Amino acid sequence: MARTPLPLRGLRPRLVVAFALVAVVSALSTGALAFREARTGVLQQSQDAVIRQFRTSVDAVALSTPLPPSRSDLQTAVTQVLHANQSQGWQVMATYGGLSAFTPEDVSDRLSPELRRSVADRRAAVFQRVNADGRPCLVVGMPVTYDSGPGTETRLSGLVMYLVVPQNTEQASVQAMVSGIERATLVALCLAVVLALLAARGVLRPVRALRRATRRMAEGHLDIRLAVDGSDELADLSKSFNETAAALERSVAELRRLEARARRFAADVSHELRTPLAAMSAVTDVLDENAAQLDRETGDALRLVSEGTSRLSGLVEDLMEISRFDAGAVRLHLDEVDLAESVLRTLASRGWQDRVETRLPRPGALRTRVDPRRLDVMTANLIGNALRHGAPPVRVTLRVREERTGVAWAVIEVDDNGPGIAEDAMPHIFERFYKANTARTRSESSGLGLAITAENVHLHGGRIGAANRPEGGSVFTVELPLRRDSAAARADDDTGAR
Repeated sequence: MARTPLPLRGLRPRLVVAFALVAVVSALSTGALAFREARTGVLQQSQDAVIRQFRTSVDAVALSTPLPPSRSDLQTAVTQVLHANQSQGWQVMATYGGLSAFTPEDVSDRLSPELRRSVADRRAAVFQRVNADGRPCLVVGMPVTYDSGPGTETRLSGLVMYLVVPQNTEQASVQAMVSGIERATLVALCLAVVLALLAARGVLRPVRALRRATRRMAEGHLDIRLAVDGSDELADLSKSFNETAAALERSVAELRRLEARARRFAADVSHELRTPLAAMSAVTDVLDENAAQLDRETGDALRLVSEGTSRLSGLVEDLMEISRFDAGAVRLHLDEVDLAESVLRTLASRGWQDRVETRLPRPGALRTRVDPRRLDVMTANLIGNALRHGAPPVRVTLRVREERTGVAWAVIEVDDNGPGIAEDAMPHIFERFYKANTARTRSESSGLGLAITAENVHLHGGRIGAANRPEGGSVFTVELPLRRDSAAARADDDTGAR
């Protein structure tokens, strides 16, 4: 299942988001503090002015209001206070015991119980902010007190004047502050995004150059270098990259030189050994013909020399083949062949017909374009490896495997009933000169057969693998692409033991 890429994986989006968050948080924090202070100042100033003006008006009418007052006296006091402040939009109410008077309308529903209790207990003005019909109002309760004589505390008269003042102007001022903070936040956000893009551009330019350089280096261009500008951390990173690239280029050049020398040495040694080995093989062939006339000890020594010469000749041929692979001098000579007939020829030429079981399709059912000589080498190496290191019966199976994409493969499997391959040896089984059993240092195997087989399979565009069977033994599998215009019929329908 494909993973959905994260939306903020890039450095540029993360920088922009970080700058934007910092700008928004800073603007909102500063705006909130400024708004709180400004709102408190505006409301406090308005409240103090209203209370001072209301106290002045109440003091003026308190002198002419008799105690205890009648309802008409209360109404007169309310009218006088309202008349002195006509342009303020005030609503005034006066109470004395159970009597009350108001103008221009009753505001008793806006007087909270807490406000009434505070006015009854205190000798100073009490105020409260309320919302009336969705509009903010300032409610002031002011008890009227009188002085009973020098040196005595003022006493409550029982007369209380209430004032309700709409705060539309203050609300408009507060709303204007909110709008100003919103505009300032928007400006700060835009400025932060611009700064983030500029910062990202400055940071990403050397980072992108470093990414391009690393990709070029991965492609094999070890001479790539970065331009170092400035003295910051990114410049230090570019300088370190250049030093690393230079050191890597020197190391790779030295490794390539040593590898070329080693290949050339192996090729030269193999080439030089072919002539004396050919002469030795000719001599041992002549001596083998006369082995029956020699004594026993001489005959045994002759057989040892003959076997050693034969193994050495095979090793030299394998080394020559490996050298051609390393030099890139191997060329395929493709021809359309019958794979089943090719396997049978391989077995017959080496006398393995009686030692190997086969499951092959009928003749002509499975044909593809391969290099016949290299196919013979691949098949012989796998079967010979199974005969030497496995246990009978050794089986060769040839079939077709078709993928859902429509690609068809010719599959060659060689399995045996031996002890199988050790798990620690499995990753190295196709390496050169590797032997799963280190005790077999003097065996007939040179350790190059499977490596040459793998090289030939890859040269054909195929795949090779090895595994252990659950029931015991190992199985080697070679898959070669079917290079034909029409796919062959499945071999499983026409296979038979031979």
